[in-house]
Amino acid sequence: MTADSTPALVKQADADTEGPAPAGPAAARGPRAGNTKAYLRYVAAKILGAIVSLFAVLVTSFFLFRLIPSDPVKQMTGGRRVSTEQLQSLRHQFGLDQPMWKQFTSYVGDALTGDFGTSYQFHAPVMDKIVEALPATLLLTGTAYVLYSALGIWLGTRTAWRNGSTSDRFNTALALTLYSVPSFWLGLLLIIVFSVGIGPIPGIFPTGGLESGNETGFAYVLDVAHHMVLPVITLVAVGYAQTLLVMRSSLLDEMGSDYLTTARAKGLRDDAVRRKHAVPNAMLPTFTLMFVNLGHVVAGQILVETVFSWPGLGGLFYQGLSVPDLPLVQGLFFVFATAVILANTLADVLYPLLDPRVGR
Repeated sequence: MTADSTPALVKQADADTEGPAPAGPAAARGPRAGNTKAYLRYVAAKILGAIVSLFAVLVTSFFLFRLIPSDPVKQMTGGRRVSTEQLQSLRHQFGLDQPMWKQFTSYVGDALTGDFGTSYQFHAPVMDKIVEALPATLLLTGTAYVLYSALGIWLGTRTAWRNGSTSDRFNTALALTLYSVPSFWLGLLLIIVFSVGIGPIPGIFPTGGLESGNETGFAYVLDVAHHMVLPVITLVAVGYAQTLLVMRSSLLDEMGSDYLTTARAKGLRDDAVRRKHAVPNAMLPTFTLMFVNLGHVVAGQILVETVFSWPGLGGLFYQGLSVPDLPLVQGLFFVFATAVILANTLADVLYPLLDPRVGR
């Protein structure tokens, strides 16, 4: 019997136009498959929801950090003896002597134009500091994102397809353990073991930072890679565990489906059934998770960057909280939330293209 190599989703889409709908998981016709206008309304609703969410974040970012019981002006003076007139002058300089409603309206108006004000501690525009720190965060979390997404999908597929085997039990238990471990604690543990050294294990990796500061050319690239090893391992250990568990659960739900039984009855090998039929449908929940994590690539991992003294947005946010540097933390909070909201909206918009049942 000849093996059919056409993916399940493609077959079902063809069947929708040629005859009765198939019984597979993607049989239902969604807004795009049945009606372009319905799909556009669906997209417009998602975009409108994202705009409302962004405005809510803008409001929240203003009031949230003003609940911190600390005086930014006194923190900036570093405990030095400063006259009342000097404190009042600083408050006037940063606009902290204005009524709350006026501070709020000024903040919203400026933020809508991309101006988040001037950092109290760095005396530079907040957006400039964000742009300066963004590449380091994208380098670290972007590298980790690619690694833990690929590893989680691969291991999640293998463990689910071999459900109940020794490798399945081991990988699932390890993933559950790593998923439960706080990332900052794991980072500190790696620093103790592989940076400081313990027992027979020598300290071979730097304790933190992006570079040593005395390398150029290809040696600089190797130096940065050397500094990235431990923070990347920390992020990958936690991230792959989440992806593995979601992928495994999704594939287990698909394994008893009738369309897989039909594919086997047609003579397809077990590997082809998994790769061409089961995995594409099981990828849908993992697809959503990957977009959520994509938003976190920009947000970075505040605790991990702080533990490893990584000069990215997470470390910058921690520095801002210590003052508190209100313009800085407000701007970073808005950027973090915007990245997550945009990634979620993009996932919502693309999801019906993969699963026509969405948005019916």
